[in-house]
Amino acid sequence: MHSKKQAPVRYYVGIDVGSASVRAALVDEFGTVVAHADQPIQIWEPEPDHYEQSSSDIWAACCLVTKKVVCGVDASRIRGVGFDATCSLVVVDKQFQPLAVNCEGQNYRNVIMWMDHRAVSQVEHINATQHRVLSYVGGVMSVEMQPPKLLWIKENLKESCWEKAGYFFDLPDFLSWKATGVTARSLCTVVCKWTYSSDGGWDDSFWKTIGLEDLVKDKYEKIGNHVLSPGEPVGKGLTPEAAKDLGLPEGIAVAASLIDAHAGGLGVIGADVKGHNLPCENQPITSRVAMICGTSSCHMGVSETPIFVPGVWGPYFSAMVPGLWLNEGGQSATGKLIDHVVRGHVAFPELQSKAATSAHSIYTYLNSHLDLIKKSLPVGFLTVDLHVWPDFHGNRSPLTDLTLKGMVVGLTLSRGLDELALIYLATIQAIALGTRHILETMQAAGHHINTLFLCGGLSKNPLFVQMHADITGGHGENGENWESCAA
Repeated sequence: MHSKKQAPVRYYVGIDVGSASVRAALVDEFGTVVAHADQPIQIWEPEPDHYEQSSSDIWAACCLVTKKVVCGVDASRIRGVGFDATCSLVVVDKQFQPLAVNCEGQNYRNVIMWMDHRAVSQVEHINATQHRVLSYVGGVMSVEMQPPKLLWIKENLKESCWEKAGYFFDLPDFLSWKATGVTARSLCTVVCKWTYSSDGGWDDSFWKTIGLEDLVKDKYEKIGNHVLSPGEPVGKGLTPEAAKDLGLPEGIAVAASLIDAHAGGLGVIGADVKGHNLPCENQPITSRVAMICGTSSCHMGVSETPIFVPGVWGPYFSAMVPGLWLNEGGQSATGKLIDHVVRGHVAFPELQSKAATSAHSIYTYLNSHLDLIKKSLPVGFLTVDLHVWPDFHGNRSPLTDLTLKGMVVGLTLSRGLDELALIYLATIQAIALGTRHILETMQAAGHHINTLFLCGGLSKNPLFVQMHADITGGHGENGENWESCAA
């Protein structure tokens, strides 16, 4: 007998652009991650609350990690590539060259990051209009969305940037354009961050009301008048130039992109839970919330009918899961907050030294140190006299107050490693309490949630996961096999 010849395995490349690094994965047709690589990208902070990046730097990192993961693979077996990225604003001129989003005129710094809070007065002006589109962003627009950033550019960089701009892209859409030469936008980005409606398109009256009527005049060419559903093929696939840059075959399919958190949510919310004894087994995915936790955190819940949740973004139709409405809660600083608290402590050099000596990361070492000092009590009880209010970068959900500040209550004169470990623990607990506040607000508005799924960088920290399970009182499931979905 002759055995059947097996067909060659097909591969796909996923490129994930987070806040501080770019990651790529080579995945086979069975969903197995065959190779992965990452590369840091640069962030500029020219003044408080201004965060900028370079689209050229980001694209170069995309090319580097992609070439690494496909090295040694038969290129003819690679069938497609997809991008996800942070919802940062990319500005280019009419020839697609970078335009400075800063007063210094540094054109290579042409990206206003998602976490940039420069447009405070602009978002206050937008919210004062009480326009109907605001009902689809929890009633109050966030300073992290694109309309206030566009208005800031017009008011502060009118001659140097606004009047010269040819296109304003969400970063995921910029990457799709870079790969295909097609300026189509993803439904995910324009619905979630730009006020586009999946059934009605752009609302002319909104842009005219807030003072950006220029965008209406050119039929939205600068911000997108061709919208694709996430995953749809873009144009004719990879251009020769992009193929050379990425080390991939020319013409392979390029999928319409997703925001990074939404890619993570899509990946983890549909996870197969059979045999794990979770309450969401045999329940619709509307019983789940996906928490994508990296530099910031996003809390993704879906519903069959639109649910309007005060202080929580959405409902957005088909922005993440086709045919379902999405609500998106979030915390503006989680991983960034933990890093800020830990690295700013006077005992950080001692922590760094001891962690290096033990060949562990600083967070693995801190977790072990907490186990040493907890004695007979559960670790969570160590902070009975120490409390953190975590809104160091304002509150995204559900209070929607960017003016809120962080606070620590219960400090002493102690300066050692024990105290650093305790404030680290209290910060994680504060973040988990913020998640509980978001979940309770979603439940009160009509969501029926019984399981919280975690993915992203912070989901690899067992203390972070355990505190969320303890404090939400729910069922936490660590999506540890979803590393490529990290926010």
